[in-house]
Amino acid sequence: MTNALAIQGLTKTYEDFTLDHVSFTVPSGSIVGLIGENGAGKSTTINAALGLIRKEDGRVAILGNEELSSDTKEQIGVVFDGSNYPEILSPGKINRVMKHIYHSWDEQTYFQLLKQFSLPVDKQIKQFSKGMKMKLAICAALSHHSRLLILDEATSGLDPVIRDDILDMLLDFVQDEEHSILVSSHITSDLEKIADYIVFIHEGKVVFSKPKDELTEAYGIIKCGAAQFDELDKSDVIVYRKMDYEWQVLISDREKMQRKYPKAMIVPATIDEIMLLYVKGEGACKTLRNGGKG
Repeated sequence: MTNALAIQGLTKTYEDFTLDHVSFTVPSGSIVGLIGENGAGKSTTINAALGLIRKEDGRVAILGNEELSSDTKEQIGVVFDGSNYPEILSPGKINRVMKHIYHSWDEQTYFQLLKQFSLPVDKQIKQFSKGMKMKLAICAALSHHSRLLILDEATSGLDPVIRDDILDMLLDFVQDEEHSILVSSHITSDLEKIADYIVFIHEGKVVFSKPKDELTEAYGIIKCGAAQFDELDKSDVIVYRKMDYEWQVLISDREKMQRKYPKAMIVPATIDEIMLLYVKGEGACKTLRNGGKG
């Protein structure tokens, strides 16, 4: 399987933060969700991969090219949180600007997408809601025949209906398996709907990079008291957290653990719960199991 994006050993150091040899891939035809708490390094990773900030170490290949040529840039659609265009412009004027920026700009596709999302052509962007601005940014990103779409917290602060519209749009984009998406978000429920893979970054390091189905279908949480916790084989434990009235124990094979501990209460784990336990929990296996590959 080829990769739309391959990041290897990406490193960037600031006074109070280090992006520490981050490595993961976005396979062609897939949606990869990049998760982590605020300040974990998601935006730094994206900015360094796109050459918007200078990396200190590591390699980045986008659509098979390590050099970010103008031709490669044409095939990347990028959407950041917030307004992406001057507020005095209208969608119609943006079309005229984009025709001079992208050789591959597709005016027909752009206006079809504007119509699909009920965006007015001649209204100034300053009169748009946040959701309308985000839809406009995605319409533009999809209108120059992008093969790789990168979204950094693009659904943050949007209402559930608009978020759902955007998620459907992203799923349509990858249907032909020639398009790929990297989307960073702290709204993990969105990624549970659309992502094929999840990359979890914490304190500048990749904790795991796994198929989403493995996380949602195999991982689980044992909820137990102190006595039952003491009886657990600690090699089965990824991380654990002591709550007020119970222990929560993250495990990677729900069915196997249910057979091994038939009296234990084992429940499925959401991506949000998995992330929270890694961040808040304790345990020898907590950080960078198997060299960060999970």
